Amino acid sequence: MAARPLVARQPNERLQALIQEAGCSNAGLARRVNMCGAEHGLDLRYDKTSVARWLRGQQPRGRAPGTIAEAIGRKLGRTVTIDEIGMANGKNLASGIGLQFSPTVLGAIEQVCELWRSDVGRRDFLSGSTVAASALVEPSRDWLITGADTQVARTAGGGRVGASDVEAVRATTSALVELDHRFGSGHVRPIVVHYLNSVVSGLLSGSYRESVGRSLFAAVARLTELAGYMAVDTGQPGLAQRYYIQALRLAQAAGDRGYGGYVLAASMSHLAAQLGTPREIAQLARAAQEGARGRVTPRAESMFWAAEARGHALLGDARSCNMVAGKALGAMERAQDEGDTGDDPVWIKHFDHAYLADELAHCHRDLGQAEAAGRRAQEALDGHPDSRARRRAIGLVLLATAQVQQREVEQACHTGTRAVELLGTLRSNRGAEYLEDFQLRLDPFRDEPSVREFGARMEIQAA
Repeated sequence: MAARPLVARQPNERLQALIQEAGCSNAGLARRVNMCGAEHGLDLRYDKTSVARWLRGQQPRGRAPGTIAEAIGRKLGRTVTIDEIGMANGKNLASGIGLQFSPTVLGAIEQVCELWRSDVGRRDFLSGSTVAASALVEPSRDWLITGADTQVARTAGGGRVGASDVEAVRATTSALVELDHRFGSGHVRPIVVHYLNSVVSGLLSGSYRESVGRSLFAAVARLTELAGYMAVDTGQPGLAQRYYIQALRLAQAAGDRGYGGYVLAASMSHLAAQLGTPREIAQLARAAQEGARGRVTPRAESMFWAAEARGHALLGDARSCNMVAGKALGAMERAQDEGDTGDDPVWIKHFDHAYLADELAHCHRDLGQAEAAGRRAQEALDGHPDSRARRRAIGLVLLATAQVQQREVEQACHTGTRAVELLGTLRSNRGAEYLEDFQLRLDPFRDEPSVREFGARMEIQAA
């Protein structure tokens, strides 16, 4: 009988490089893997010969690859994924990175760290990818029905993480938010992603007690959501949805239902609006309301209602939109009556009357209610400080759009010019998209002198 042909395997160079980086012997790695497995209830009995087989290309089955990655990660002091050790076996393709709402905290850490690593290391790994509204709605259902994580503490990770480390993440996030508002995400997003991948991933892979862990997940959730928003502002919606899903999962690990609702209503629903899927906008906003019921302040409730109103407006349902918008206004009035009580978490303090007016201006625009849209847009502009440069630019475009809808074309071009000048100081894809929409609305009046002049200015700006 002829001998059975052997299946050729490729040497696992990724694993070899990591072992060398960790300064581990084959026997030492085997011991670490066995100990790590025991913590997870696995009876593993690997030795140096097992590691040698892995290096020759053998792929162990079951939960072993994840345990190997965790063991090496502990030695290196950072999260290591099964893709990084060369054992993904086709299960961890770029197209699926970040789309899963992981059932475990460890899985959540692995998902988000791989997303950051892929974003930094392979800038084209999502080029051409599209966004499916269902990919946003499905994680919201997982969030609604998934029980709280009973424990997030890590006792066998890398370096010790303390309250000062969490505060450093918060302070860095605040500084990056301010820069983003002033200059647009095109200037800031690379900094955010590198910080997440180089510093924050190490913190998540460290060791921390329960209270510090919850605070750490909350801080990282906020920065991850910010990175998602910046992906939107740089024209990468396929990347943004992945950051938003992971921010939602991190908020779950933090035990912060309120912030989870914020991710759904402020982030995912706005992305759905950009996609032109109004039913999903309303669904995401209602999921936020239901999942965070009784756990948020009136200011957050106002934002959740406003997000739902946007969905009804895009559906052309003026009655439902007006009813929900009324609830948003009522909640904002309660928030203002209460004053600065200190109850509002930092992630919602920015949502003031100007932001609400901005949301309602979008609703009136989409319903064709030009006069009301212009009034709300002006309210927003009156309330936004100069430091909110991108928001003011968008507000100017909203006002100009309302003026076009009222056939005040010359005034609209004047307002649009102010928006163009302000957007010239920013690197913002969102601002460019608003301007493009405004130009389309001007097209029926293209023969008017003011419109021709505005078009010429736009051409100069683009040159």
